[in-house]
Amino acid sequence: MTDDVADSAASAWRGWRAAAREALYGPHGFYRRPEGPGGHFRTSVHASPLFARAVAELLCRVDEVLGAPDVLDFVDMAAGRGELVTGVLAALPEEVAARTRACAVELADRPAGLDPRIEWLAEPPRGIVGLLFANEWLDNVPVDVVEVDAAGVPRLVQVRDDGAERLGEAVSGPAARWLADWWPLPDEAGRRAEIGLPRDEAWEDVVSGVERGLAVAVDYWHTADTRPPYGTLTGFQQGRETAPVPDGSCDVTAHVALDACALPGGRLLPQRAALHSLGIIGARPPLALASTNPVAYVRALASAGEAAELTAAGGLGDFGWLLQPVGVEIEDVLGD
Repeated sequence: MTDDVADSAASAWRGWRAAAREALYGPHGFYRRPEGPGGHFRTSVHASPLFARAVAELLCRVDEVLGAPDVLDFVDMAAGRGELVTGVLAALPEEVAARTRACAVELADRPAGLDPRIEWLAEPPRGIVGLLFANEWLDNVPVDVVEVDAAGVPRLVQVRDDGAERLGEAVSGPAARWLADWWPLPDEAGRRAEIGLPRDEAWEDVVSGVERGLAVAVDYWHTADTRPPYGTLTGFQQGRETAPVPDGSCDVTAHVALDACALPGGRLLPQRAALHSLGIIGARPPLALASTNPVAYVRALASAGEAAELTAAGGLGDFGWLLQPVGVEIEDVLGD
């Protein structure tokens, strides 16, 4: 960590939260680029249509628990270019789709040719009765980064647009309290953490918009017993992990302390467990099918491969799901 920049450049230094917010969501930010996130990294949504089918199954279960309301809400947070909400609508039974109000929440402009049934919003609606689904949203809620200095004091990390860093003031106030509660750091120089308080607040806010139903956050995650010693801040560009540079050229992201985000009654699951409960198993079709119906066998084999990718240990299956019920029971939706 260097601190030998001329005083005239001091105004360029700022915390990672402010820098990432501008780099991701500013007028020329990464998430406003025409290719969208799918042009740079592969999510579960892009990996297989089975993911959208699983979310559609979850929505149907919520619908059943709610007693089939006249209007069933499906809200896709951080919708990208609408890939997930489009897939969910296509996978729903006709009767459920006819009652579904589909909302995509995204700061970028509405994509051309998007299904006219989908509302395109900059903020999530309130009074949701149904399912709010936030796939890889919280990891892009910007957070500040802290690093322990030589005296054992956690300090905010400041950054310039070119990615150069230096240490700033000591952590204090609510950020220090969050750090003590959720990510206590030893007095070892160089140890790092990300202050997840803005994510906790963002999640609480969107959940407060659910009147009855379920809110789900899916993301890279860690919990108190798996906190990484040097943080997780990184960048993604054109399908590859890269250094995080807050100039709008790459995604700037960090894993989520989902246990800190969870509200009372919330449940944490790895993606493979959540998808298994929704019928995405990844089992190979019976070999006998190859001789009786070769076309069906090939299709089933391809589907099994996609399911295996979505649920694989060490890959997408390790994503975390935070399920937050509002006026319903988790067991009624996912089972035991």
